[in-house]
Amino acid sequence: MNRFSAPDAALLFLRVTASVLVLLVHGLPKVIHYVSQLGAIEDPLHFGRTLTLGFAIFAEVVCPLLMIAGIASRLAALPIMVVSAVALGLVHPEWDLDQGQFAWMLLIMFGTIAIGGAGRYRLALRPHASGQRQA
Repeated sequence: MNRFSAPDAALLFLRVTASVLVLLVHGLPKVIHYVSQLGAIEDPLHFGRTLTLGFAIFAEVVCPLLMIAGIASRLAALPIMVVSAVALGLVHPEWDLDQGQFAWMLLIMFGTIAIGGAGRYRLALRPHASGQRQA
């Protein structure tokens, strides 16, 4: 049964577009300008700038790539949500709703994926029963 599924197509669209947005806007600049980012990144949890930047790169580069492929999407959404929540609550608590709208949008988009999973249209690493949904 290879019928088109609008909810699965919607999850694919959300996964890919949200992930590309995070990857291009936040992730790749951190990798490309690693040294300058290391000097500029906030460390609100006092883990050290290297670990903080490493987690941000993981959340904003590795997790979006997993998300695009649909691999462990629910799990991959969590670090992105953590980075967004830390930005809103600890790094920029002075932001009003307008200033923090990008972070709120990420929380909403990746929260939806954390709840809904990858959907049917994803890279399958292992065979599964037809019609059975996986995260």
